[in-house]
Amino acid sequence: MKYQLVIQFQAAGVMDFDRLVAFESALADELVGPDEVDGHDCGSGEFNIFILTNHPTETFDQAMKAVQRARLAQSVRAAYRDITGDDYVILWPADLIEFRIT
Repeated sequence: MKYQLVIQFQAAGVMDFDRLVAFESALADELVGPDEVDGHDCGSGEFNIFILTNHPTETFDQAMKAVQRARLAQSVRAAYRDITGDDYVILWPADLIEFRIT
């Protein structure tokens, strides 16, 4: 895979963590083609789901449909980077200026 897509959520506690882990599993089942959920991490009030893909924009669109169905859209951010790179391209929200993983 050429890119790493990161879907990032705000997570305040254990209930959020459990809900997001369940969402990650459901998302892995929904992705079509060779896209692959590559795990997650959490810390500093955020939860990140990592997806390996060759088509980050299309994969993001597919993931956002799942995010909206799970009613998680209010706290989502998304960006991608070349698998060997450091600089993220922001996908969501449109007015986000900086994306980082803490």
